[in-house]
Amino acid sequence: MRKVKIGDRWVGQGEPCYIIAEIGLNHNGSVRIAKQLIDEAVKAGVDAVKFQKRTVKKLLIREWLDKPYGGPNSFGETYGKHRQNLELSDRDWHTIARYSRKKKIDFFASPWDQESADFLATLPMVAMKIASADVTNLPLLEHIAGLGFPVIMSTGMSTLGEIDAAVRIITRSTKDLIILHCVSAYPFDNEYANLRLIQTLQKRYNYPIGYSGHEKSGIVVSLAAAALGACVIERHFTLDHTMKGPDHAASLEPEGMTRLVESIRKLESALGDGKKNVLEIEKSSREKLAKSIVSARKIKKGSRIVSEDLTVKSPGTGLLPKYIPRLIGKTARKTIPADVIIPPESLDW
Repeated sequence: MRKVKIGDRWVGQGEPCYIIAEIGLNHNGSVRIAKQLIDEAVKAGVDAVKFQKRTVKKLLIREWLDKPYGGPNSFGETYGKHRQNLELSDRDWHTIARYSRKKKIDFFASPWDQESADFLATLPMVAMKIASADVTNLPLLEHIAGLGFPVIMSTGMSTLGEIDAAVRIITRSTKDLIILHCVSAYPFDNEYANLRLIQTLQKRYNYPIGYSGHEKSGIVVSLAAAALGACVIERHFTLDHTMKGPDHAASLEPEGMTRLVESIRKLESALGDGKKNVLEIEKSSREKLAKSIVSARKIKKGSRIVSEDLTVKSPGTGLLPKYIPRLIGKTARKTIPADVIIPPESLDW
């Protein structure tokens, strides 16, 4: 599998999982909240913070922009105003980019249109993210891929054929591509996670495969994704999942993100290298619990060994039981007491 360098980190098989705190729009249009989220992400130990940027007027038709939008998560009387009020100013973007660099955490974003992509390209980002909503937006994918950044693409609400087409377009311009399995429901029940799709994508594409999660269940699904080989784990991140806004309910709070990072690092350590050896920490147990060839009764000097003379008992410090057939018929050089480990030098073999 190809590896991709994101910032100072290599991402791919055999590398530590790259963990992204997806802040998205959970700053609620506030640079102050954005900075707080960056601070909490640093404390949690994630590798990167990720945001979203839209040019709202270029994303939606007039009917949708003017559509009344009420409810507890609304930030404006119309859907267009709601969306616009969740956007950061250009000045704010420069501020959070500098702040992320100061905090020594990777920073990047999902542009939802070409104008946003061009603006983000002026910032010190380590990657460009393609949202699931744009997997079929091939003109945008081609534009983003040509900007010179590694590309991370979520694949929610897409068919394999659509993902194939997106991969073909992107890889015309860059081979630095990471593909994320994703379910685009906010949030969703565990039964819809379909984590085995991670393995399907691993077999289908020669690129690092990760997971972008919006599940309800805390960290268990994301941890399972890492166990299945996801090279990237992305989770929405909030200060408080009861806050007003569209994505807070599908987000981890700081404590949950900290537990996710700690659990993934412990999991990586536990997975090991897949090679089978007797470990140093197992040797004392092997000596104590494994089996050796033992005399089942007293064996007189000069007698020929028969099967009734031998048995198998612990500890495992003597001849292995596999040597019993070789001992049958051999001559005892000296008398061997009953119930002792057979000394190799006591037999003519």
